[in-house]
Amino acid sequence: MPESFDVPKINLAFLPTPLEALPTLSKVLGGPKLWIKRDDHTGLALGGNKVRKLEFLLADAREKEAELLVTRGAHQSNHCRQTAAAAAKSGFGCKLVLTGERPKDVTGNLLLDWLFGAETVWSGARDPEEVLAETFETADLQGLKPYLIPYGGSNKLGVYAYAKAMEELQLQDSSFDRIVFASSSGGTQAGLILGGYLSGFEGEILGISVDEKASDLQARIANLVNSTAQWLGVEYSIEPEMVRVEDGYLGEGYAKVSNLEREAIRDFAQHEGILLDPVYTGRAAGGLMSLIRRGEIQGDERVLFLHTGGTPAIFVYGEGLIVRSA
Repeated sequence: MPESFDVPKINLAFLPTPLEALPTLSKVLGGPKLWIKRDDHTGLALGGNKVRKLEFLLADAREKEAELLVTRGAHQSNHCRQTAAAAAKSGFGCKLVLTGERPKDVTGNLLLDWLFGAETVWSGARDPEEVLAETFETADLQGLKPYLIPYGGSNKLGVYAYAKAMEELQLQDSSFDRIVFASSSGGTQAGLILGGYLSGFEGEILGISVDEKASDLQARIANLVNSTAQWLGVEYSIEPEMVRVEDGYLGEGYAKVSNLEREAIRDFAQHEGILLDPVYTGRAAGGLMSLIRRGEIQGDERVLFLHTGGTPAIFVYGEGLIVRSA
């Protein structure tokens, strides 16, 4: 990271997060030596990767004298849950634009949004981005001093947060051949790529897409990397095709659970005592395990799985997470 570049932050996360070996699961899979980076242990609101980004986003909001945080996500959004908690802890108001209609049952992340005092706005059949822009504009006209946090916290500040996370990881262990994780809004992967370049990481940074075709996600991530590098004054740029994204595990779509996710959640729980979520880490871990079984990840590799959080969603799916025999 450029030594002269100092980005203000608010301390919200428990850092550094733990780095653990997964010896039992490694043995069960008969493949590479697996490790896990526990960004589900960032502390705030049951943890998750967004807390790292929010440390810098909320500092920027405070510098701009904002009083209300406005962002959006799915109705069980981990990003929204962590934003609501960060707002409560730091003295901001919070408005969340959530996709679709308000469900009958208030569970999981949605329950936590309510406990943290966030106001929810439901997009219904409309484009959530349009509703987000409208919500922000209305708050601004009302003099509420809003600050807009993009989907997933994925802008240059969010990317910078994960470039710093890569720096943290390299101090813990720099010998991994691959880093594998769930990729969606793109900020986490963009930060790891940029941080990997700055810290000299030579392994593969592989995002398992949870909701988009590789080409769309690659283009967004490359743009985030390049714009953040330019902001930092770093002479580095990439083309979309240089971003490693695996989109072969999209299944029936976003948040649609199949045996891929069920088996990954079961295996991490029963062999390592680690909980994954059905939408992000469950799909990413399922993809990782599939790549190992297919021989695309070799048995002599050291592979790191980045756990990005999402635990509250487990309780929404209930029996839907139980693996059924064919």
